[in-house]
Amino acid sequence: MTYIDLPVPTNIVSMTTSLYDRLGADQLDLLVDAFYSRVQQDDRINHLFKDDFATIKGKQRLFLTQFLGGPVLYTEQYGHPRMRARHMPHQITADGAYAWLENMSAAIDTLDITQDLKVELLQRFPHVAAHMVNT
Repeated sequence: MTYIDLPVPTNIVSMTTSLYDRLGADQLDLLVDAFYSRVQQDDRINHLFKDDFATIKGKQRLFLTQFLGGPVLYTEQYGHPRMRARHMPHQITADGAYAWLENMSAAIDTLDITQDLKVELLQRFPHVAAHMVNT
């Protein structure tokens, strides 16, 4: 088989367009809002968020924009994300990481996007959540 004979992937758009671009800034804003409204009510993890939630949400928007392939807004404003180092002052357990993922999954489910995009988006987070566990 030559490269000419290779089948064209059906998901060629997802291979060439960032997840951020396919999601869009408006849906990202809705995601962050839906996520943090859940986190504020979740006693398993809300104690980890000691700063003003408006500030936290703003940082999360910048980070997720960059994390999902958009502009590097977080790095421009705060430097390299160094997410594990930034989370070290907080005791993050495996249960806490799971609670975080549950809230993110529920928030993603509220978005008006395709199921395939929801799945792709959710798949970006388990590794990151596990990496934050430090207790």
